Amino acid sequence: METNEAVVLRRRPTGLLSADDVEHVELPMPRAEPGQLVVRTEWLGIDATVRSWLNSGEGYLPPVEIGAVVRCSGIGTVVESRADRFTEGERAYGLPGWQRYAVLPDEVGITTPLPASADPEATMAVFGATGLTAYLGIVDIGAAQAGETVVVSAAAGATGSLAAQIAKIRGCRVVGVAGSDEKCRWLVDDLGLDGAINHRSADLAAELRRLCPDRIDVYFDNVGGPILDACLGRLARNGRVVLCGAISAYNEVRRPPGPANYVQLIQRRGRMEGFLALDHWGRMPEIAEILGGWLAYGQLRFRTQQFDGLESAVEALNALFTGANIGKVVIRLG
Repeated sequence: METNEAVVLRRRPTGLLSADDVEHVELPMPRAEPGQLVVRTEWLGIDATVRSWLNSGEGYLPPVEIGAVVRCSGIGTVVESRADRFTEGERAYGLPGWQRYAVLPDEVGITTPLPASADPEATMAVFGATGLTAYLGIVDIGAAQAGETVVVSAAAGATGSLAAQIAKIRGCRVVGVAGSDEKCRWLVDDLGLDGAINHRSADLAAELRRLCPDRIDVYFDNVGGPILDACLGRLARNGRVVLCGAISAYNEVRRPPGPANYVQLIQRRGRMEGFLALDHWGRMPEIAEILGGWLAYGQLRFRTQQFDGLESAVEALNALFTGANIGKVVIRLG
């Protein structure tokens, strides 16, 4: 009898995920109940939020339970369907987690059918939650306008690299903050940003003054911590801070302190707002069409860093926190 290969959580991690925090197991093959479908997982998308789901604290989704499959987004081919919107042989985008076969609910906003022509790599890097988040953050929440200065942290990551390019498409001056000289070169030479700062080696505050002489109109924050404080200190009047993620805090044992420079929001008449793409999933077709047009005309580019097999899952997730990744981290399952 065929079985399902999966990676389950065995204990709450402290710091980076270790091989001992999870376990590779064989599970019974899942079966679909009414309103469900079973997919054979082919691609997994690794995002920093996966690490936050392994903690015990409250979040926008409940934490992964001990003994449960580690949650993440992915693409799979439908092998059994008892759902109205899906038939066998089609592809679906949802939250299969770290396993070969997964049961997905037939719920709009949770599981999305993909056309046969969809490129799975582009779907993971651009047309899924990553692209939706980048677009909403720059266009809707940040309301970035032509001529304004936009700063993006974790700018060489999946969401940050798209957000920076979208700001450029809108006619903004864009500066990226990243963690290595290689990433900074990619941002400037390949993606066309106006400047990039290696926060590990540069004087961040001094570089922000140099590269943002008119201050920062929109700061797209993926990291929190000292980088958020530095950008708050350089905020322009009526500046907007878009809170997308806080990767600097996901591995912390204790809750980190809030931004020390928040008073700048008062001094600069600024606004800070958090958001989740999950709340706007109904706009995916509209935004995917816009992103697809930019991609087709060469205005938007993406890069993936691929890992192979479930055995690489721990390494793939940790790459987001060690600075080893450029672009979208994905796992390809054979």
